[in-house]
Amino acid sequence: MPDNVPRAIAAPLLKWYDANARDLPWRARPGANAPEPYRVWLSEVMLQQTQVASVIPYFEKFTTRWPDFPALAAAEDADLMAAWAGLGYYARARNLLACAREVAALGTLPDTEEMLRKLPGIGGYTAAAIAAIAFGRRAVVVDANVERVVSRLFAVEEALPGSRSRIYTLADSITPDARAGDFAQAMMDLGSTICTARSPRCLLCPLREQCDGFATGAPETYPVKAKKAPKPQRHGTMFWAERDGRVLLVRRPDRGLLGGMRALPTGPWSETSPGLAGAPFDAAWRLLDVHATHGFTHFNLDCLLAAATIQAHSEPAEGEWWPIADLESAGLPTVFAKAARIFGRMRCADGSGLD
Repeated sequence: MPDNVPRAIAAPLLKWYDANARDLPWRARPGANAPEPYRVWLSEVMLQQTQVASVIPYFEKFTTRWPDFPALAAAEDADLMAAWAGLGYYARARNLLACAREVAALGTLPDTEEMLRKLPGIGGYTAAAIAAIAFGRRAVVVDANVERVVSRLFAVEEALPGSRSRIYTLADSITPDARAGDFAQAMMDLGSTICTARSPRCLLCPLREQCDGFATGAPETYPVKAKKAPKPQRHGTMFWAERDGRVLLVRRPDRGLLGGMRALPTGPWSETSPGLAGAPFDAAWRLLDVHATHGFTHFNLDCLLAAATIQAHSEPAEGEWWPIADLESAGLPTVFAKAARIFGRMRCADGSGLD
């Protein structure tokens, strides 16, 4: 069907949504008044590049501890970063706090896309989602799920990411003026539960008759994606310094990857293994016969692990000596939490320590 032929999308989609909407803690029921803007904003920031199932426990923890903008604005940076640990993409956490403080100073969250985009951590998609879901404004909301649905509805042949401008225009053409928030969430739900990436459940889809991708007989081929270049590989070393039942943790610089987070000391992350370069202090470091690996957005990391036990009363480095038995409460980012679990297993295997 040509792009310029009107398609009856909103009515059947909203009817489907009214009966099948996902029950999520930040949502209002279909047709109800808009949910609290704070909850919409918080959920949308958390959902950036993160699955719903991973976000739910963090959202519930945050809203219990910090139930509104003023409460979050008053949070200590270290407390918020620790609470965010494990959710990934830590720049979001820094922007979350900066945004909460700006909104608290303003007195309210702005209700237009233009004003929302001026706040820290709010880009085009997030501004559109908040405007539609929290304030009922007509906005074109295109996340990965919506991108897939629209690509299939119109059988978009151009590969991503080059097709994004056209997909946005097509999404605009089917976005209604009424029930803007429900429509945005209905598109997301359709992509998440029916129009899935690998095995679309077309026989259950309320838009099957309007879908060019379904008409081709191969809807799963859309959206077309350009081949990704392989991620570069980096290498590093993480250091486990143990003293009297405690391990040395450091605070990473505020700017840069995992900024402001507690972490194990680490040397440089480079194209070749740095060995013991960058150790936090001179000691009888022992390289262990294990590695910790992690995939970041733009590179893969493979870290050697080195351990040393030092004198109980020595003070060889800056940082915090954290009780090993309570290490989970330190809020380590995922890559360092992985390494800490490996060190912990090896401590148990070796007895009381790693020497």
